[in-house]
Amino acid sequence: MYEFLLGFFLILAPVYAESLPDYDKPFAPIYTDKPGYSWTDKIIISINAPSWNSNSNKIDSIGETDSHPIKISSGENFLKPYRLTETSSGSGIFSGEIILTGFLHDVDGDGNFDTNPKTSGNGPTNGFLEADNDDSITISFEFADGVVLTESIPITWNMGVIQFSKDVFLTSDSVEIRVIDHDMNLNPEAIDTITVEVFSDSDSGGIQVVATETSERSGDFIANISLSTNTSSGNRLYAVPGDGIFAKYDDHTLPKPFSKSDEISIETSANVDHSIASINRIQTSPISFSDSFGNPLDSLISQTQMQIVGTIENKLNYEQDFIYFFQIKNSDNSVLSLSWIQGKLSPNQILDISQSWIPEKSDNYVLETYVWNSLNDFIPLSPAISSSITID
Repeated sequence: MYEFLLGFFLILAPVYAESLPDYDKPFAPIYTDKPGYSWTDKIIISINAPSWNSNSNKIDSIGETDSHPIKISSGENFLKPYRLTETSSGSGIFSGEIILTGFLHDVDGDGNFDTNPKTSGNGPTNGFLEADNDDSITISFEFADGVVLTESIPITWNMGVIQFSKDVFLTSDSVEIRVIDHDMNLNPEAIDTITVEVFSDSDSGGIQVVATETSERSGDFIANISLSTNTSSGNRLYAVPGDGIFAKYDDHTLPKPFSKSDEISIETSANVDHSIASINRIQTSPISFSDSFGNPLDSLISQTQMQIVGTIENKLNYEQDFIYFFQIKNSDNSVLSLSWIQGKLSPNQILDISQSWIPEKSDNYVLETYVWNSLNDFIPLSPAISSSITID
């Protein structure tokens, strides 16, 4: 009778742990959602332990008892016992999460601590655990009597990365700046921000902009600015075509072999180009002729001094350097004269360019005009104009 009752109670009693697990097969593997973490990250834990599914119609839990606890530790800090709950009734998969809270550290160099380290919580989602920058998190579970399963995950700081979305921007483009630094995901349940310095060849002082995390745990930050050909203000950076633009981020959370007090400035660069094709940046008008007083000439006579006049217009809203060329050929197509005038056009300025000429004899001449940016680059800023001239 005693043996019958003992067997009956054993059948009714829930089995909370295997006393003799099969060591040849995975019997309660511990998983985390990432292979490694930064110091203020969130760790999502799951344990596949179907033998702890004591009631297939209910949500079971594991780890909260002193006899078969789950312990989560980093250095001298730990959470024990820590409870994980079944993902669904009958699944046999138990999950929970903890948030790493780092240690007291100034991450932006302003002299103030930006972290709130603490260790507290009993699970499944209220755990906070202090962690160092070069640490490991160990998760242990006493799966069966005397059988403790463990899993360790490294904690490291990372070198930040900064980049522009393109190598070349037009003056009309929106400029995207991206910083990837998982160490600055200081609150994995909120959107974090960081500060980025942006400057150009034309404005070395530049501006400071806020880069915003793309999601709560991404450690991926985006800022957008526009380019101005006048002044810098707000999220507008003064930069003109030909400028380099630069973005800088100061990283105060560096991996080994750097120390905790080290910092480094991480920079990236891009170039600014014109929104208008080079050949259309200056508009030229057909040449005209005048006397030395600026009066238009009705007829052109040899051995008489005259002024060749060309008009150019800056089609851009910023300054442009230019060189205006006059070239004169005779009827044999020989170049008789080549001269130029160098200058600078203000934004949208219209300017008359003149050059003195005394034709030596009567002939049919060809007058050609060109506008280039300089004698070094030879970039045409407008189409060449050719005119036939008859000198009496």
